[in-house]
Parts: sequence; structure tokens; C-alpha cells
Amino acid sequence: MKSAVEQLATYKSVHLNPKNIQTHFVGVPLIIWSLFLALSLVDFDLGVGVSISLAVVFAAVVLVYYFILHVKLAFGLTLFILPVLLTSAWVAQSEYAIWIAVSVFIIAWAIQFVGHHYEKAKPAFADDINQLLIGPFFLMAELYFMFGLEQQLAQTIKPLAIEKRRALEAARKKDVAS
Repeated sequence: MKSAVEQLATYKSVHLNPKNIQTHFVGVPLIIWSLFLALSLVDFDLGVGVSISLAVVFAAVVLVYYFILHVKLAFGLTLFILPVLLTSAWVAQSEYAIWIAVSVFIIAWAIQFVGHHYEKAKPAFADDINQLLIGPFFLMAELYFMFGLEQQLAQTIKPLAIEKRRALEAARKKDVAS
């Protein structure tokens, strides 16, 4: 498994433009919320009148992954995910829940692609599907950095990201030339 530094540097390599990062602070949470809303529509009966939604199972698995990557960032993500789970479960009670989930999901992805237009780079998941899970992790890291936390991590990933970006652009120029 790649380290938090490797994952964040790869993600940041196509998220260097501040406008792109700003759109991600809107789009990624909306994608997560809409996904959790859709997953909240699937319940597993555990017996004795107890059930658990697929959203809760997914959140638990993803949070374990985040805790393995970086404990401090995972705590922040836990604080983010809990209200997302609660609000998506509440909206899941609506007869229009699936339509709400699909609509928010589409709008959120449109916002993401606007950001990548500013960046002039394809999304990180285009080369590594695991980067879909790193988006929220990256944004939590960016929040920590904005508040002066985890500065050593910030100083480690930025030069690696710039180096990766240069390599991506060199490869793209080489592909265009051939």
C-alpha cells in the first residue's frame, strides 16, 4: 500500500491550481454526501430488529483505511463523515432520495471538471482509481495545512507533487509530439 505522502503527492500533482482546489472543496463533499445518500438506501438486517446501512459499512471501511494512512487526518475525516452519514440517512427517508442523490452527484462532478479545466490536468483517478478515496483525505490535509497543522507533511508533499506534475507534463508533450 502506498504511504500517505505518496498518495497526497500524487493527488496534489494535479491539484496545484488554487481555483481547482476551491472547486474540490465544494464538489468532493457533495459527491461524498450523494454517494452516502445512495448507499443509505441499502440496509442489512442484522436480526433482532437491528439493521445497518451500506453507507455505514462503507464509511467504516474507508475510515479504517484513512487511519492506516494517517491517524491525525483520519480524526478530522471522522468528524466530517459523521454528520454526512446522519444527514444522508435523514434524506434517505424521502421518496425522492435516489433522485436527489443522482442530481447532487451529477452537479458535484460538473463542479469537479470545471476545476480541472482551470488546472489543465486530468483528474488523479484517471490514472489510479484509488485516488477517488484520496480526494477527501487530500482536502482534509489541505484544511490542516491552512490552520498551520501538519506543516512537515505539507513541506514534504509539495515538492514531490511539483516533480510528479513536471513528469506528467513532459510525458504529455512527448505524446503530442509523436
